[in-house]
Amino acid sequence: MIDSFINQLIVGDVLEVLPKIPSASVQLVCTDPPYNLGKNYGKTVDKKDWDEYERFTRQWLDECQRILRSDGSIYVFMGVRFVSKQFLIMEEMGFLFNGWITWHYTQGTGRTIGFSPRHEDILYFTKSANYTFNLDEVRIPQKYYRGRNNMEGANPGDVWKFSHVHYSNPEREDHPTQKPEALIERILRASSNEYDIVLDPFVGSGTTVRVAQVLNRRYIGIDINPEYVAMSRKRLERPFQGFDSMDPRTDRRSKDLPQEHDTKRQQSSLTLFT
Repeated sequence: MIDSFINQLIVGDVLEVLPKIPSASVQLVCTDPPYNLGKNYGKTVDKKDWDEYERFTRQWLDECQRILRSDGSIYVFMGVRFVSKQFLIMEEMGFLFNGWITWHYTQGTGRTIGFSPRHEDILYFTKSANYTFNLDEVRIPQKYYRGRNNMEGANPGDVWKFSHVHYSNPEREDHPTQKPEALIERILRASSNEYDIVLDPFVGSGTTVRVAQVLNRRYIGIDINPEYVAMSRKRLERPFQGFDSMDPRTDRRSKDLPQEHDTKRQQSSLTLFT
């Protein structure tokens, strides 16, 4: 029964926990798996032979495909060294490609030889051609007023600018790859509705489940590290005081907005009084 998993944070190996979740029960998978770059995650070090890493990737993706509803979506963060392979794997498995999102950030590792990295990739696939996408939930203000524009806002596109949760930020958790909340908010608003179930198989610092909680989604979070699960639980218990990041475009006011009374209306008024 899916009810026993709802709003639960589970300590365990993802390949042992995922098979227990019922098929076609989850609306959205949003996850930031290990990139196989040697990062130390406390209980594990993210370093496998690349063949082993590919097998591991196929195994957890296969389970996610089974768990997703027919109208479900999956977003996977991935580093540059494996993202192209990840894309091919997901296409081979039968996921339907929908977008390759670039998360651009202004701060990153500095390099003196070569270009400093300033982005991460997010692969967006769906399970079928019939999927949830709530454009009105993620529109951003138009830069300019034009009669042909939808003044409810524009599609945010596939290049997203959100700052890192900097190490000096009081909302920074003790986790090496914490993602900004507003970035995850956009994903959850676009590809799920209230009361839908969101799954994060690599819950880490708990950003996905925290945002799901705030947006009134149900969630399932899994992590092999009990310290990260404990961290995520504490995060869920805190009162919500706003997301720790934002797209700087969301506060802009469209330029060239028409005045309250345009020229034609002014002329009509003059005609009435002459």
